[in-house]
Amino acid sequence: MAIAAVSTSATQSMTGADRLCDALLAHDVDVCFANPGTSEMHFVAALDRQPRMRCILGLFEGVVTGAADGYARMRDKPAATLLHLGPGLANGLANMHNARRAHSPMINIVGDHAVEHLPLDSPLTSDIDSLARPMSRWVRRIGDPSRIDHDVAEAWAQSMAPGISTLILPADMAWNEHVYGSDLAHGKRLPQTPLEQETVARIGAAIRAKRKVVLLLTGAALRERPLWIADSIRRATGVEIYAQGTNGRIERGRGRAPIAKLPMTHDGGGALLRDTDMLVLIGAKEPVAFFAYPNRPGRLAPPSCEIVRLAGPDQDLVQALEWLADEAGAQVERISDVPAATAVPTSGGALSVDAVNRLVAARLPEQAIICDEALTSSGFFELSYDAPAHDYLQITGGAIGIGIPMAAGAAVACPGRKVINLQADGSGMYTVQGLWTHARENLDVLTIVFSNRSYATLWGEMSKVGAQTPGRNAQRMLQLDQPELGWTKLAAGLGVEASRVTTVSEFSRALDAALARRGPYLIEAMV
Repeated sequence: MAIAAVSTSATQSMTGADRLCDALLAHDVDVCFANPGTSEMHFVAALDRQPRMRCILGLFEGVVTGAADGYARMRDKPAATLLHLGPGLANGLANMHNARRAHSPMINIVGDHAVEHLPLDSPLTSDIDSLARPMSRWVRRIGDPSRIDHDVAEAWAQSMAPGISTLILPADMAWNEHVYGSDLAHGKRLPQTPLEQETVARIGAAIRAKRKVVLLLTGAALRERPLWIADSIRRATGVEIYAQGTNGRIERGRGRAPIAKLPMTHDGGGALLRDTDMLVLIGAKEPVAFFAYPNRPGRLAPPSCEIVRLAGPDQDLVQALEWLADEAGAQVERISDVPAATAVPTSGGALSVDAVNRLVAARLPEQAIICDEALTSSGFFELSYDAPAHDYLQITGGAIGIGIPMAAGAAVACPGRKVINLQADGSGMYTVQGLWTHARENLDVLTIVFSNRSYATLWGEMSKVGAQTPGRNAQRMLQLDQPELGWTKLAAGLGVEASRVTTVSEFSRALDAALARRGPYLIEAMV
């Protein structure tokens, strides 16, 4: 148990829900994204008695878990979520999947029926434990009200590993009063797995032997200082460096070392890794294709490539890079060969995906946060090497519907920074309710919807997997134009001011106006 000893010099009587809330606050968990129901009402009442806790309502559980993910990516600490029984947890699982892939810390509080009520099998009864396990690092059902603070301490320690902790709270454990000690158990961070010096020496030997070595980074290795270390190793030795295909957060832009993402395709990532002798994983997973395709291997590295794990996500990635820099004799310097900024259109005819991405990259406010779920309208990342310094957050697990809620969480985490969500229209409909949370909390989020009126990514996938040319039935499953989605009306109905633009000039003016104001706004870019 990673829990500090506690004293019980004084006692007090309170409900389990109050003890749970106190224990969360003792671990600096002071934001709760919530969609509660009857079973959670005593915990809601306990939250109401705690002005330190900021409670934020989401109208769908996928908004709740996605917002907690965005918050964690920017604060490096967990928020709590409050979910209603098994069905509520199930509604939030998709964005818990994204959070798990981003290695985001999160503490879920999932209500359940009172212990004596469970055997009656009332309509909302379900196996919450089994639903939680696939997306959670750690799951516990609270069974002893006297140990609620110990359960929270363990949940916090597991979440900081990092990962997702899920606490299941039976209603009677919340409403019953118990005598508690005045001191609370406090979790200690789990010890990190030590790095292996022999692995560093092995990589150094490969570099000195002039083998083709590629470093693949993710997680904490993609922050400003470790990126400079990696870039220094690249310049000193000639190794290639990439971020893995999907990452929770990258610190990038002007004044920071540039890094490209390794595409998760055979034509992209597979081509870049061709002839690689050694692939070094620093927090990253072995690169594979996003999907399986007929007559193509799943792995992107060539069969002859030696794959070496220097450090896993639960290890000190910065120290791993420092050790490797020492082994390679690399002096850490802030010198980078940033590509020159490309031309930016400010006027013209019909709007294009490229024009939107170029304009956003060129006009990005300093220290902005980009949330990218543009999917087939992607392109911002490749155009933003020389943009002002910013943080880049992307969809990590492929479960669409992360952009709008992730932007909400990032805005809550960093209230003084502009958040820009680059949003595909089809995936945006999965969690469009998040716009209401943007409005209710007056979050400084600009949502740019790439309105191409289709699940455009699936048109390409049909061809890649060798399926037949889409006929009428297939087309009706891939198009979003019968009827056409009206994002300005959707946004207005959820309390967010919006405008629709069709030309480069219109988008340029709308972007400038949106960046000059605070609060939520949506631009529907007709591309």
